[in-house]
Amino acid sequence: MSQQAERDRLVEIRRDLHRHPEPAWREFYTTARIVEELERIGVDDVYVGPDAIAEDERMAVPDDDELDEWYEQAREAGADPETLAKLDGGYTGAVAVLERGEGPTVGLRVDIDGLLRAESTDDDHVPVADGFRSEHDGAMHACGHDAHATIGLGVLEAVKDSDFEGTLKVFFQPGEEMIAGGKSMAESDHLADVDYLLAAHVGLDHPTGEIVAGLDGFLAVSHFRAEFEGVPAHAGGEPNAGENAVQAMATAVQNLYAIPRHEDGATRVNAGQVGGGTATNIIPEEAYIEGEVRGETTELKDYMKERAQRVLESAAEMHGCEVDVTTNGEAPSAESDDELVGIVADVAGGTGGVENVVERDELGGSEDATYLMRAVQRNGGKAAYVGVGTDHPGGHHTATFDVDEESIPVGIDVLAGAIRDIASKRP
Repeated sequence: MSQQAERDRLVEIRRDLHRHPEPAWREFYTTARIVEELERIGVDDVYVGPDAIAEDERMAVPDDDELDEWYEQAREAGADPETLAKLDGGYTGAVAVLERGEGPTVGLRVDIDGLLRAESTDDDHVPVADGFRSEHDGAMHACGHDAHATIGLGVLEAVKDSDFEGTLKVFFQPGEEMIAGGKSMAESDHLADVDYLLAAHVGLDHPTGEIVAGLDGFLAVSHFRAEFEGVPAHAGGEPNAGENAVQAMATAVQNLYAIPRHEDGATRVNAGQVGGGTATNIIPEEAYIEGEVRGETTELKDYMKERAQRVLESAAEMHGCEVDVTTNGEAPSAESDDELVGIVADVAGGTGGVENVVERDELGGSEDATYLMRAVQRNGGKAAYVGVGTDHPGGHHTATFDVDEESIPVGIDVLAGAIRDIASKRP
């Protein structure tokens, strides 16, 4: 296959995935499409459904009705029925294994989920102009995970056709946007023998042609939902008879933002979504907060989580209400290992299409690839998080986000080259 034909095929895959964005645990079409490509490539093993993850470690799983709706949507879009059957119940994602003789086991983690936000309909938005805008109302690939999945497939094929010696595992991880899928993949048996792990992300305000060999600065994060329950009453006739859940929620919001910062590093808190009540003349009996806490380290995140729990419980008690707090998603912090960063930087420096190599940069956000990174490091291995620059007209998570498709083969060449070098050098 010519270089141009290969590029066109990768673009076709990416655009197909872009048309079918699916959020956490609803990546039915996406997983089936990935499996289809894995079968075409011809890997040694493909694990899907419950075989790809630790079932009990999934977080933020939608209810059955929503899962069924997305499952049926994938079936109608042409997803393979045999693969879909393995994903039933929201067990999405896949692990592909390529075995090439004696050598270390190298892993590559790419995420595959979309976001619950509408995509731009502007005529100058490339997916609109070129006919691959999201076909799912209220969902889009606004962070480049369609490109990530495509890069993962491209790396597999490139490594298969190379002189690589060892085992390559590519983790097509669900649920990153909700910080809901990394732990389930990290706790599976598939990480136990991984000696080296790379994770990758496009963009992050780095342009096409720029590679970041090692990203750090991951903020540990915990997403929570707090549900307040009070006592209803007529707001005009007997306001004293009620216990106002919205009042408890409002008190909690104010005091969450009053949690003291910590001397050991950066901390964050946000009440991102709030609601409650039924009518203007009823003392509200129900209210909720969906929010998050973050910390520069896992310990700082735990500090914020403990303080947030105290605030939520105290606000409920102050207003005679009860509160139930659940964790919807969580991820620790992590650091990229110098040895792998050095190899990626060296490979990138000699890769066509790479115009600039940044050895290290700070992410400044959160990512649940950290679960996989820490799992490998805990077992004595090494891990690094690689940035693949791409020009994107809108910021991440915006309606106009898009990926410069010229960056996809660049990312594949750098990562495949780094995986070959890691296997041969065994840092």
